[in-house]
Amino acid sequence: MEENILEKEKLTTDEIEETIRPQNLQEYIGQKEITDNLKVFIQAAKIRNESLDHVLLYGPPGLGKTTLAHIIANELGVGIKTASGPSIEKSGDLAAVLSNLESGDVLFIDEIHRMPKYIEEILYPAMEDFELDIVINNDGHSRNIKIDLPPFTLVGATTRAGDISSPLRDRFGIISKLNYYSVEELIEIVLRTSRVLGMDISKQAAKEIGSRCRRTPRIANRLYKRVRDFALVKELKTIDYDTTIDSLKKLKVDKNGLDAIDIEYLNAIIIKFNGGPVGIETIATSIGEEVTTIEDVVEPFLLQEGFIKRTPRGRVATEKSYNHLNIPYQN
Repeated sequence: MEENILEKEKLTTDEIEETIRPQNLQEYIGQKEITDNLKVFIQAAKIRNESLDHVLLYGPPGLGKTTLAHIIANELGVGIKTASGPSIEKSGDLAAVLSNLESGDVLFIDEIHRMPKYIEEILYPAMEDFELDIVINNDGHSRNIKIDLPPFTLVGATTRAGDISSPLRDRFGIISKLNYYSVEELIEIVLRTSRVLGMDISKQAAKEIGSRCRRTPRIANRLYKRVRDFALVKELKTIDYDTTIDSLKKLKVDKNGLDAIDIEYLNAIIIKFNGGPVGIETIATSIGEEVTTIEDVVEPFLLQEGFIKRTPRGRVATEKSYNHLNIPYQN
């Protein structure tokens, strides 16, 4: 059971260099306010010779929450163990995770908002007093077990901070919201990725990817890899602008970073439902997507960029959406 919910990460230099993830805060691009504060908090924890306060990172997917968790462990010079909220279903699962921690370790729980509420309640004393208090049922008899835990730092990541209960949220000493990146930061990320993966890209081509990646590093790196594939097949040594434009066109990523699902979503609101308002469940059914996919992946960027609005009655397409799809706007 333990191997299904717990994965130990080895933060060796060789392993990190094989990935495109930065190794430390100095290499991390963007989120400057968060990284500057983390430098202070980590340094202070080292001076006190204590574990870092628990950290909650929230924001849209792909902005670097997992990367920051690994960097925190690396900066502290400790190990990191990872789990996901949905995988911790029973008190025994949580006990298996916590009992494997060593002093000072970082425990990273992704999608922490999807952790069952009764698991949260078991986690409270572990976070506050480093003590695990669970009830075990055996042959109709229940007994209470208390386990002392070594000091550790819980790093929770979520795309839905509002779904985390107040008692759990209040137990995090450091709460940080990750924001979308600027085009300039994304260009830096693409250029760094090209160096790590060993295929150069022109500054103009990197700018094109940086402006079409929905202001999200994960998407920028994914687009770089796909454009690199086209360039390799063309036997290019450097990814140029023309290859990038042609590749992104084939990938159906437009100048605003909208892909096929985004266009289908906007078309559904405008054409099928006269621009809205329309409920999220109705949109999901009409385009054959899951509601959670639309809420977590599609809508955050469209809302941020002003393509749609949320109203009490449902989603509404803005004039910007009509213009983008070349459809006459009707207020």
